[in-house]
Amino acid sequence: MGEWLDPLRSLIAVGLALLLVMLRLEAASFNAAEYHESADGRTPSFRRRVAWYGLGIALIVGILFVHPTPRQDLLLGVGDRGKTIVYGFLYAAGGTGIALAVAWYRYRRIRFPDVWSYPGALLNAVVTALVDEVAFRGVIFSVLLMTNMNPSAANAIQALLYALATRLGAPGRNRYMLVMALVVGLAGGWVTAVTGGIAAAFLGHAVTRFAVFLCTGHAGQFLPRGREVEEIEKKRRPPDGWSVIGSRSAPRDR
Repeated sequence: MGEWLDPLRSLIAVGLALLLVMLRLEAASFNAAEYHESADGRTPSFRRRVAWYGLGIALIVGILFVHPTPRQDLLLGVGDRGKTIVYGFLYAAGGTGIALAVAWYRYRRIRFPDVWSYPGALLNAVVTALVDEVAFRGVIFSVLLMTNMNPSAANAIQALLYALATRLGAPGRNRYMLVMALVVGLAGGWVTAVTGGIAAAFLGHAVTRFAVFLCTGHAGQFLPRGREVEEIEKKRRPPDGWSVIGSRSAPRDR
């Protein structure tokens, strides 16, 4: 019985991972991940986001519980601790640098959001990074490697699948974040292969996501140019050197 039980548990774990990928595809419907905000910049339903977080964590726990050796076969562990610390720090530093560059290119400044929004954004960054790393740099990447595929090719495939799963390539979505998703996928796969686990990739990914939020004020869906609050306010102000004397509603002298 034990001869076929472990392979069966492995297949069930892969099936749960595919459900995790399907959940990732529906992030926009739950207002989670890059879709933490609605299209007009307002914060949507908190309960839907919590439901997405809960389903993702439940599936991850199921994978860890069902698979006989998730840390060895699916890379769902720390890996080499020394390398994990070094590469996790380097990944986080590089991701922060990218976030700063995106903010400067889009806004020409760091656009800090309101402090009250930090806890929700941090939760979103951490859970999203966990879901992404377990599903793509963990299960999918390791399954591709089990086929004796070239590691570079396996990394490219999982990164492409990840970018497609984010749906950032759809019309109207932000192209900056699509490029960043590809970079995160490739960097995460490379770091996972080097360290032997997803811990470093998870740390770097979570820090990168939160850094993007801190630098731009958005979790991933920037508003079109001219529609940010400060840009609208700038349009309403009179040109430099002009002063407002009165208003149209002011009564006229008879």
